[in-house]
Amino acid sequence: MKRTAIITGGSRGIGAATARLAAREGYDVCISYASDQVAAKSVVDDCRAIGVNAIHVQADVADPAQVRDLFSRCDEELGGVTLLVNNAGIIGQASRLAELGDDVLKRTFAVNVFGSIYCSQEAIARMAKSAGGAGGSIVNISSIAATLGSPGEYIHYASSKGAVETLTIGLAKEVGAEGIRVNAIRAGTTDTDIHATSGNPDRPAAYAKAAPLGRVGKPDDIAEAVVWLASDKASFTTGAVLSVAGGV
Repeated sequence: MKRTAIITGGSRGIGAATARLAAREGYDVCISYASDQVAAKSVVDDCRAIGVNAIHVQADVADPAQVRDLFSRCDEELGGVTLLVNNAGIIGQASRLAELGDDVLKRTFAVNVFGSIYCSQEAIARMAKSAGGAGGSIVNISSIAATLGSPGEYIHYASSKGAVETLTIGLAKEVGAEGIRVNAIRAGTTDTDIHATSGNPDRPAAYAKAAPLGRVGKPDDIAEAVVWLASDKASFTTGAVLSVAGGV
């Protein structure tokens, strides 16, 4: 069966690593990106070099109209999606909750929670057996913050990822009979630029000291788990939240 993956936030970090690994596993790849077209094109070029079809689409996942366009572009250029990776996410600026700006709070939930829901809705419409689909897999990217709470830094972000985990569990039960599996990765702090851009560049080093394995995650660590959950090797796994966090 032809396999096509949509990976949101696929131009950098975990999303880019997942796109490249999915391509190596034989998926045609559609990545969305927020603003960095150069980085997105680089990922697409890498995927094409492996021998699969790949496209990049600029889309704000917090906007349902842009999400619809993302999935329509994939339909037209690659075919129906069989794997959705809800990876696009933001932390927002590091802040104590009492000082958190309303704009940061709203944007964090709009991207992390609403975006995952909008993309899942579009994927289900294409994957569901009752709609003529062949089933598929949805993998949501959560964070260890959902269980730790991230006090003094990212309670708003942690709360949004807690919502993503609840979405995963409920949706898995709702669409299992449609041939759709829904799982999540609870990622530990990973070596990407997201912390530097959110004003907390020292966080990865602090996390490494606390982790039993003594390091932060690499994007490939998370990508490998995503692709396994999407594979037939995980065919009896749904509603799971897999912690890939170095033991934290």
